[in-house]
Amino acid sequence: MSTRISRDELAARIAADIPEGAFVNLGIGAPTLVANYLPDDLEIILHTENGLLGMGGAPADGQVDPDLINAGKQAVTAVAGAAYFHHADSFAMMRGGHLDVCVLGAFQVAQNGDLANWSTGAPGAIPAVGGAMDLAIGAKDVYVMTDLLAKDGSSKLVAECTYPLTGVGCVSRVYTDHAVFDVTPDGFRVREAFGENTVESLSELTGLELR
Repeated sequence: MSTRISRDELAARIAADIPEGAFVNLGIGAPTLVANYLPDDLEIILHTENGLLGMGGAPADGQVDPDLINAGKQAVTAVAGAAYFHHADSFAMMRGGHLDVCVLGAFQVAQNGDLANWSTGAPGAIPAVGGAMDLAIGAKDVYVMTDLLAKDGSSKLVAECTYPLTGVGCVSRVYTDHAVFDVTPDGFRVREAFGENTVESLSELTGLELR
């Protein structure tokens, strides 16, 4: 049995945890996949910081509107009742605590909930702040969607972030290809392990004491 699930399977897993009536922002990159797995029978309102409330999933082939995009410049759809507004108003929604959930990618998440997702600090690296800092401090729940391990095999779950911080103590839950982790006052707690993963094997991968 595999110890990893696919990115689409992970997106579906996150979508299943978003409650009805929630206002949700999906970060650039993999988190945008979550829009394709939200249940049709629940009303979940998607927000994108470039000025759309009521975003739908990706359009069908031949149905792309080049003027209708998300913050990552990907083509999207708009659901009935969608609203368009100024960029500044959109950020006011984010900073004002009006979003219930945001889903962001990450380079590192510390066991106290600190998030680093905009720069590795490497020479020549292009930083990508976007609206992540506003979302990290403004959303009521911050979910992170990421691979558990970086390309060099190091864990993205860490005791303390070594990359520049996006937000302090802001992450509620981390969804990875190996397991789902809750951030608690005592560190990471394994909420759900995928495949053959166990708390013990995940502790070995991350080098952290998990619960």
